[in-house]
Amino acid sequence: MKQKTYVGIDIAKEKFDVFINTDPRNAQFDNTPSGHQALISLLETYEVELIAMEATGKYHGPLCAALTLKTLPVAVVNPRQVKNFARALGKRAKTDTIDAAVLCRFAQAIEPPVREQNDVQTQRLAGMVTRRRQLIEIRTAELNRLEGALYEASQSIHAHVNWLNQQISDIDDDIHRQLKVMPVWQEKARLLEEVKGLGKVTVSTLLALLPELGKLSRREISALVGVCPYAHESGKMKGQRTIWGGRSAVRAALYMATLSATRSNKTIKEFYDRLVARGKAKKVALTACIRKLLTILNAMLRDNRQWVTN
Repeated sequence: MKQKTYVGIDIAKEKFDVFINTDPRNAQFDNTPSGHQALISLLETYEVELIAMEATGKYHGPLCAALTLKTLPVAVVNPRQVKNFARALGKRAKTDTIDAAVLCRFAQAIEPPVREQNDVQTQRLAGMVTRRRQLIEIRTAELNRLEGALYEASQSIHAHVNWLNQQISDIDDDIHRQLKVMPVWQEKARLLEEVKGLGKVTVSTLLALLPELGKLSRREISALVGVCPYAHESGKMKGQRTIWGGRSAVRAALYMATLSATRSNKTIKEFYDRLVARGKAKKVALTACIRKLLTILNAMLRDNRQWVTN
């Protein structure tokens, strides 16, 4: 029986290391377009079953896009999962070469799913949404510094806050224009904005940072965002279920939207009130509401249907 070919890629800023299980050797390439093409030329000599690389922000994106363009199966995986997998293998040492080999074994043992990669327009929108969040965080930090600041410092802070306000306004305009570029985004935005509690910021965050919305099952989308509760039990010990991992920026946006929905959205409000009346802690009830809202939004985009109030 012919052995399947799995590839592990460990990416850094300037270089990336590659390990191929059917040809146990390491290769290193420059993390440049020419280096990407050299890797593609090498991989085209194999029948590749799966390629695994860690999500490393801006470093993995161009290589992942180049491989996907050549229809090579790429799975971008959570670094925490790979780290835990390496520990389970007893790998204490850490080098780029070892990491590439571990990623290869991870791909072979786990076979993580290959998900559709974001197009250029979605990547641009995600960049703008992320930058807006960063500016908001900087503005909040500056406003917190106003308390107790002397006159000269407060003048500087006010000037910086005014500049930040203008930058945020400009990015909001850019996001609005970007949403108009893609008709499919306009339709999705129209459906989402009908939901009470969801504002334009939340909608743009979902479109940019959660493009899988409407394409996965309710359990998969909940796990992806990080609002899926996990059991913590052993023998007679019954621990409290908790959520962890996922996309924190999406979760934060949904948290604020759900907080608003518990007051303005009849469906979410009634669900929240029922949970609290049954003795659930308010934080637990709110998390359940986030999961319910996410499930409904996922079904809306999947079926291309409007919000229906009970």
